[in-house]
Amino acid sequence: MDITFHGAARNVTGSKHLLHLQNGTSILLDCGMFQGMGENTENLNEHFGFNPKKVDYLILSHAHIDHCGLIPRLVAEGFNGQIFCTSATMDLTRILLMDSAHIQISDVAYSNKHRARKGLPLLTPLYDEEQAMEAMRLFKIVEYNEEYAITPDVKFHFSDVGHILGSCAVHLVIQENGKETHITFSGDVGRYGDLLLKSPQTFPQADYILLESTYGDSLHKQLEPIADDLLSVIKQTCLVKKGKVIIPAFSVGRTQELLYALNSLELKGILPDVQYYVDSPLSEKATQVLKDHPEVYNKTVSELLKTDADPFAFKGLRFVESTEESIALNSDPRPCVIISSSGMAEAGRVKHHIKNNIGNPNTTILIVGYCEPNSLGGHLLRGDKEVWIFGEQFEVKAEVRSIKSMSAHGDYEDLLHFLKCQDSKKVKKLFLVHGEYEVQQHFAKTLNANGFLNVEIPYQHQKIGLE
Repeated sequence: MDITFHGAARNVTGSKHLLHLQNGTSILLDCGMFQGMGENTENLNEHFGFNPKKVDYLILSHAHIDHCGLIPRLVAEGFNGQIFCTSATMDLTRILLMDSAHIQISDVAYSNKHRARKGLPLLTPLYDEEQAMEAMRLFKIVEYNEEYAITPDVKFHFSDVGHILGSCAVHLVIQENGKETHITFSGDVGRYGDLLLKSPQTFPQADYILLESTYGDSLHKQLEPIADDLLSVIKQTCLVKKGKVIIPAFSVGRTQELLYALNSLELKGILPDVQYYVDSPLSEKATQVLKDHPEVYNKTVSELLKTDADPFAFKGLRFVESTEESIALNSDPRPCVIISSSGMAEAGRVKHHIKNNIGNPNTTILIVGYCEPNSLGGHLLRGDKEVWIFGEQFEVKAEVRSIKSMSAHGDYEDLLHFLKCQDSKKVKKLFLVHGEYEVQQHFAKTLNANGFLNVEIPYQHQKIGLE
């Protein structure tokens, strides 16, 4: 058999890894959208590098768009196999894909107004809402630790990795030529001691491992001070400067962590008395999905639920649904906190909020997660003095801050912890995916020092044979 890396290869988005068995069976691990890759993004999302009609099965690690976002396009181009995931992942994927389709249509329409005036070719969305719903008919639920046989020669199970609700590592057992091969795909690995979720589970010995490496050269701060950091930013911006705090945040995971942290401040009686807006219809739906799956909570949250029925609600919180309400926030001069997607500030309503407030020195743009270097969030984090938004250039006068400890990805200590259950001598090869190349090179040396001597960093569309 062989494996080809069609995404998240020396970069952090577009997760797609295609296993091809000698009997012709093809299994795709994730089908993610590329995000924040600059002018290359459109081309990368329009060309898979393989024929969707020849893929037999898709196994989905979790619902983030960079892992599931191209499923409707895959189906539209001929894929008609089953898509396996956990029940929570299916619930989240449904709302995320519908939201992605809506955002694409809205953003393309907005951009095309400017392109038409300049005589540039018009853009088209990757898929629409009808195609997103059509793709959902192929989903099949497989719960954590439940062994499932795809074919007589291929079986797998999921283990919880604590990244977001429903996220999992995929553990495949493949029979070929009388030989059994164990392959683990980590998906995205969460943190040990996460604010909300359980820590990653151990998993059986693998022959081959595909391991994410987003923060392979970083150590996060402890999780506890997040609420304190938020409090400091809100006080300085809203109470002292009388400005707005704009927080780009992914609707799934990060937004709920922020709400949980803000709720903790209210429980202590120290939450500043300003308005808090979650300007993302998807975030409200995602928060409800999380509430519908309390089995994923860690012990701390489970205990809190005994005294606080809703750990994601507090005084002053309002979920914004309509476009009109969202637009109105930009003309409202009162201090407030706006949490809005997307997390890299590449699309969605937050991009409009940044556009309308980036020239105000009283504004704080607070980055709370990973941003691909070429994304708008990446440019802001880097300290660029001017940025491009919807084809227009803006001077950055707003203050840009970050809370790096709010990552749903584990740091290198978490990733090493994840691998502790493995005998490194029995791992034939460990492939690093979902990471920037320089970070992966650094992490490969760390893995070598910890006994994993055969580490490979595949490049885009590279095919590698497995013994």
